[in-house]
Amino acid sequence: MTRPVPDPGPRPVRLAFTDVLRLGLLGIRTRGPRAALSALGISLGVATLVVVTAIPASSQRALMDRLSALGTNMLRVAPQADSDPPVVLPATADAMAARIGPVTTASAVANTHRTVLRSDLADPSDAAGVSVLAARTNLLRAVHGTVRSGSFLSAATARFPTAVLGSRAASRLGFDRVRPARETGHGPWHKSEQESGQVYIDGHWFTVIGILDPLPLTPDLDASVLIGWDAARDQLRFDGHPTVVYVTARESRIEAVRDVLPATVHPQLPGLVQVSRPSDALAAKRATQQTLSVLLLGLAGVALLVGGVGVANTMVVSVLERRREIGLRRALGAGRGQIRGQFVAESAALSALGGCAGTALGAAVSAGYAVSRSWPVVLPPLALVAGVLGAVAVGVAAGLYPAVRASRLPPTEALAAV
Repeated sequence: MTRPVPDPGPRPVRLAFTDVLRLGLLGIRTRGPRAALSALGISLGVATLVVVTAIPASSQRALMDRLSALGTNMLRVAPQADSDPPVVLPATADAMAARIGPVTTASAVANTHRTVLRSDLADPSDAAGVSVLAARTNLLRAVHGTVRSGSFLSAATARFPTAVLGSRAASRLGFDRVRPARETGHGPWHKSEQESGQVYIDGHWFTVIGILDPLPLTPDLDASVLIGWDAARDQLRFDGHPTVVYVTARESRIEAVRDVLPATVHPQLPGLVQVSRPSDALAAKRATQQTLSVLLLGLAGVALLVGGVGVANTMVVSVLERRREIGLRRALGAGRGQIRGQFVAESAALSALGGCAGTALGAAVSAGYAVSRSWPVVLPPLALVAGVLGAVAVGVAAGLYPAVRASRLPPTEALAAV
């Protein structure tokens, strides 16, 4: 005789993922003020993580930019001065150097061995020590130079008799800034107005179109008058061979570029070509960058730990104080899985909201501080992503343990716990 199988009773309904998510969001909406305070605690922890990593990153970038301005990526190529006979670089030496892969800029100057005077009546000794150099139009980019007044040589002006003065050359020749020539009439007065913005080079008048700021990386150019390459050929019978080539390259490859430069710019006699060694600032920059990178990594780890503890504490308190609600739902028939799902979803949603708000707050504070210190704004993507995902992960982990523990309590004990 077969015994009847006892009825196991009603089984709890299995909730879909969307139902669990809606239930979690409902818990946030019904507990608006408390949920807002919980999200505020999470957002402050995440904001701390972003600020602690972003502000040092901005400071590091500003320091690296200042060190780069010291010529960490620049090399100077010139023939040996004591060679006999003298070595002459090819006319296309700068173009040959530009074909090296890591090179970003290659420019050149050439000594024309001409004399510059303030006017055709000036004493030749007045401009002693001022050299006349033919220059490529991209020279300023290669030597990290800036124009104090006027403009530098361009593709248009370099073909005509125009000149740009170095800072010391301008002082020696009596120029403080570039003044545009005025057309006041005809005759001698007209000539006098025009000559006030000109210099006299080897029997030719050159109009001054710019004055440079001091060049700390290439001080020899401060006492120079720079004219266009084509103008030097046409007016001064310049032979077109550069005397110095300036090269900038990617810092990570600067040593490799230095090794191949002599054979590149002068394949016939590479041993008679001198290349300056990389700036000492490059070694200092690399050491500083490595130290700061380790420091930033340590700060990020500490900030993540502090922020995680804050998020976990907020979520644990938020769940434990609702044990009465958990007991009531258990008494009404909710299963343990439903309880766990509801509170995990609520913890994830609350942590995501707090993480997004904290990331935005931390980014705004970091950007504002960087701008106030005239630093470049640097927001590490890893910190931004870790802020949101870390908040969600820690929030879920912090909400899961007390939810599981409370879901295992008998309904009467859970109701009596508070």
